[in-house]
Amino acid sequence: MRYWLFKSEPNTWSWQNQLDRGETGEEWDGVRNYQARNFMREMQIGDRGFFYHSLKEKSVVGIVEVIATAHPDSTTEDARWDCVDIKAVETLLKPVSLEQIKADPRLSDMVLVRNSRLSVQPVTEAEWTIICALAGL
Repeated sequence: MRYWLFKSEPNTWSWQNQLDRGETGEEWDGVRNYQARNFMREMQIGDRGFFYHSLKEKSVVGIVEVIATAHPDSTTEDARWDCVDIKAVETLLKPVSLEQIKADPRLSDMVLVRNSRLSVQPVTEAEWTIICALAGL
């Protein structure tokens, strides 16, 4: 299993929106960055990801699971763009803020710290474990 981070603006697609989709999940569509698209092409069913609220919140708020591998993004007819489907798995009792992540020297090499604009990004197993501990899991 691999780990990922999915960023979303809460006013566009919030954690509550993701929770409301239940077991059927939702396409992670609308990504128009080649690097982020390529990361989605690497994902396998069962991979886990952090759901990250960007903008004002700037925090990891939940855990999702990939439930469908990369397929054409239904929001465009441009064949260059793919997406995966994800479902909500768990709400974090204690959201983990970007400030907390940046303050932890063990996370200094995390993609979120180095390239905070990338909307879909890999997370190492060590980073996953640290953030889960910060969240009280």
